[in-house]
Amino acid sequence: MAILNILYGPSPLFKEKAAPLGQIGAEEQQLASDMLETLYDYRGIGLAAPMVGISKRVIVVDLQQEGVRMPFIMFNPEITWRSKDETINEEASLSFPGISAEIKRPKSIKLTYQDKQGTQKELEASDWFATVIQHEMDYLEGRIYLDHLSKMKRDRLLKKMQKTVKQHQHQSSCGDQSCGHEHH
Repeated sequence: MAILNILYGPSPLFKEKAAPLGQIGAEEQQLASDMLETLYDYRGIGLAAPMVGISKRVIVVDLQQEGVRMPFIMFNPEITWRSKDETINEEASLSFPGISAEIKRPKSIKLTYQDKQGTQKELEASDWFATVIQHEMDYLEGRIYLDHLSKMKRDRLLKKMQKTVKQHQHQSSCGDQSCGHEHH
């Protein structure tokens, strides 16, 4: 397994619709394993392939509730139903460090996807789990969570993120107790 580099936004890749996968073989399984390893290394809960520079329809999600790893690997995920009930959650992204925003999304969803063996699966998700899946799915559809905001608010947050990244790169330590990454 390998730790992949996280692509920071804004990126033209985040505006592209990710390509569907044909056969799920060793290469796709390795990508998913590497994405999970990256997710855990960066202490995230969701990761989409475009976030590591690969325009393919793959997401990995692990809420790690109570410290227990229960990863979901989803190839070619498609949301088939969204509830009318909505919820608002504070969302952030590994590709947009140092910023977050309250985003309104459907409270529950149904989706289809293929697992690591290529078997077609169906899943119902609600609450935070549904939010995380929708957040990662945005990357596959050529959107980011900030696209749910007004242009003014999005631009303000992007400016703040770029300032944070610049400071982070110029410090020997970012001051974040949970950050385990080297700084140059």
